[in-house]
Amino acid sequence: MSRLLAAMVGGAIGALAFLVIVIWFLWFCILHRRTCANRSSETGSSDPPTIEWTRGGRITSAGGGHATEHQGARQFTFEELSQATKNFNESNLVGSGSFGLVYKGLLLDGTIVAIKRRRGAPLQEFVEEVKRLSEICHRNLVTLIGYCQEGGLQMLVFEHLPNGSISRHLYDIARGPVTRLEFKQRLSVAIGAAKGLAHLHNLVPQVVHKDFKSSNVLVDENFIAKVADAGIAQLLQRLEDAGPSQSSGGNVFQDPEVEEFGALSEASDVYSFGVFLLELITGREAAHFFSPGSDESLAQWVEAHLISNNLIDQRLGSSFTPEGMKDLIGLTLQCLNPSGRGRPKMSAVVAELDLILETEMSLTTVMGDGTAIVTLGSQLFTSS
Repeated sequence: MSRLLAAMVGGAIGALAFLVIVIWFLWFCILHRRTCANRSSETGSSDPPTIEWTRGGRITSAGGGHATEHQGARQFTFEELSQATKNFNESNLVGSGSFGLVYKGLLLDGTIVAIKRRRGAPLQEFVEEVKRLSEICHRNLVTLIGYCQEGGLQMLVFEHLPNGSISRHLYDIARGPVTRLEFKQRLSVAIGAAKGLAHLHNLVPQVVHKDFKSSNVLVDENFIAKVADAGIAQLLQRLEDAGPSQSSGGNVFQDPEVEEFGALSEASDVYSFGVFLLELITGREAAHFFSPGSDESLAQWVEAHLISNNLIDQRLGSSFTPEGMKDLIGLTLQCLNPSGRGRPKMSAVVAELDLILETEMSLTTVMGDGTAIVTLGSQLFTSS
C-alpha cells in the first residue's frame, strides 16, 4: 500500500513539474514575441506593421493586433501658452514654417515645447485634424502634444528638440555649419528620417508628408533624427490655406511630376528624400544646386558633378569608403528618378540605408581610418 501511495505521489509531483515547465515555456515564448515586436516598432523596421485609425480615436493594427489607446491631443489655454513663451516674447522666437511662427516655450510642469502660431478663426476641422495627427506615434516623428484656439489664433504644441534641424548642422549661411558630421553620422540621420516617412506611408489611411525637406528633419540631444510637420500640409489644405502643391512649390525638394499631375503622393515624398540625401552627400543647400534658369534635372546635375569629381562634401575627409559612398549615391539617384513609378518605397529605402551603414561599419572597422580617394566618375550611370 505504501509503495502504491508513493508511486501515486511521485506521479502527481512529476505531472505538476511537467505542467509548470510547459506554462513557463509558453510564458517565455509570449514574452519573447512581445519583446521582438517592441524592438521592431522602436527601430522602424523595413516592413513595419500597418496601422489603422478608428473612429473611436484608437490606433489598431490592420493585421488584427491588439489596440493601443492614446490620450490624444491636449487642449491648452491661451494663458498657458502665453505664460510659457513670456507673452510670445521675441527672445523666444526660434523660427517660422509653413504653419506660422515658432516659439520655444516652458510649461508649468517643466516641459520644454515648440509652439507654432498662426492667425485663424476657431474651426472644428482644425480640432479634428489635430486630434487625428496627435495619434501618430513613432520615435522618428516629432510628437504633436496639443493645440489651442483662442483670440483669433490657432496654435500647435510640439515636443522640443534641442539640436534643431539637420540643415543648421550641414550648412548655415549666417554662421557656417555648427557641427562636423562624419559619413556614418549622416547615414544614421538619413535612416532615422527614412523610418519616420516609412511609418507615415504605412498608416491606414496613408499620410503623405507633402513638405519633406532638411529643415523638417530635427535631431534630439542624442542626434536621433525626427521628421517634423507630418500632416501639417494636409491640415492647411483642409483649412483651405494651401492647394495640393503649394506647400512644396517653388523649391528644389518638389517632385517634378507635381507640375504635370497636380497632386503630391507617396512617390513625391521619396523624391524629396532623394534631395535630402543629396544634401547629406554634398553638404550644400539644395537651393544652390542649380544656376538660375537651368533646365537640367537633379539626376543630370549629379552626373555632371560626379564626372568632375566635385560632388562629395570635402569635409567628410576620410570618414567613408568608396563602396559606401557609391551605394548611397546610387540610392539617391533611384529616389530622384523623374518617374514616380521608378522610385523605391520608403521601406525599401530604409532597408538599403541600413545595409549601407552596416557595410560601412564593417569595412571601416577592418580597414581602419585611411585616406579616402574617390573617383566614381560616370560608372554609376553605366548598365552592368
